[in-house]
Amino acid sequence: MNDSDFPLSERVRRVRLSPNAAASARAAALAAQGRDVISLTTGEPDFDTPDAIKHAAIAALARGETKYTPTPGTTALRQAISTKYRRENALDYPATQLIVSNGGKQVIYNALAATLNTGDEVIIPAPYWPSFPDMVLVNDGTPVLVPCGIETGFKLTPAALEAALTPRTRWLVLNTPGNPTGAVYSADELAGLAAVLRRHPKVLVLLDELYEHIWFTAEAPEHWLHVAPDFRERTLLVNGASKTYAMTGWRIGWGAGPSALIQAMVIIQSQASSGPNSVGQAALTAALESPDQSFVSAARHAYARRAAAVVTGLSAVPGLALQSIEGSFFAFVNCAGVLGRLRPDGTPITSDTELTEWLLEAEGVAAVDGGAYGLSPYFRISTAASDTVLADAVQRIARAVAALRPADEPAASVYALETST
Repeated sequence: MNDSDFPLSERVRRVRLSPNAAASARAAALAAQGRDVISLTTGEPDFDTPDAIKHAAIAALARGETKYTPTPGTTALRQAISTKYRRENALDYPATQLIVSNGGKQVIYNALAATLNTGDEVIIPAPYWPSFPDMVLVNDGTPVLVPCGIETGFKLTPAALEAALTPRTRWLVLNTPGNPTGAVYSADELAGLAAVLRRHPKVLVLLDELYEHIWFTAEAPEHWLHVAPDFRERTLLVNGASKTYAMTGWRIGWGAGPSALIQAMVIIQSQASSGPNSVGQAALTAALESPDQSFVSAARHAYARRAAAVVTGLSAVPGLALQSIEGSFFAFVNCAGVLGRLRPDGTPITSDTELTEWLLEAEGVAAVDGGAYGLSPYFRISTAASDTVLADAVQRIARAVAALRPADEPAASVYALETST
């Protein structure tokens, strides 16, 4: 049987391979062939997991903590998460309102699987993390994509939210600090969204807080549930170890929400994967319970410095534009000013996809086109790389863009410039 003849479900036909994963795989393949590639495709801290966390994992192994864990997560970790919410967020979430999963992605998948029926709608501001719409589709829902351009700071406005709501709306997805833009919602902006949602009491809010501790604003962002405490029974908080503690490969995330929702998510998880790995949970328990959180603040300051340098460097490139980055570790670069230019061989650059292909071909910089995040013409790069690597990447991007000529410029002048340098 040919691959094209293999019987597949309609469910799997609705979705695609993660664009981030595909771009990362392409960059890795070129590097394996000997190409000099800087891959800025994946949102992964370049820092190693702190030694104290690794030592906690080793200690758990030595104690024999290698058995199955409870489906919603170990009691110790859920208690540590509960304490974290009280200490850092002034929120009360007992263990019965917490679920620990194999990364934040599974938390989101569990929630959608537990609540969506065919045709139920999920409002997703664009640009978005690419897994959001595909996870809605695979769970028989309908993603409602709302463009939120640079003119609104890549953030959903109350008017745009009101226009997107229908009787079929089940969820609103919010991500702050945001991927791929680094945008952070202010308290006033959150209050405006809450005012709209109060007129639609059946709509739930999925708040992706994976970048909670990576913010660069003058003050720590105000929490959604402090701005709108009446939404506590309508909100699922999604968080995890990966970004805060540089634990991406450990695959431990968690959700906090209403008891009925969490218990339904536990049922889904019990049939999908059961409890997450024991060692990763022990490691995150130690991370959350440690009085020394210096790694978190030191990493945040490093990310802030890198973000500022990238904004300064790329803003100086003719044809590129980006706003200041308020959080996370991504830059979402507007490349409208480059479209229409010609490569040295005369081929026009007509889309952000073609531009990212040119960046990789010409200078070995792997980025992801804005279309993967639902908004063009942009491209996303990760700023979770060393200062040296990012400086090199900015220079390479500048050279790649400079090598493109306006459509009305004769090719001979470009070739003459190249031969004179």
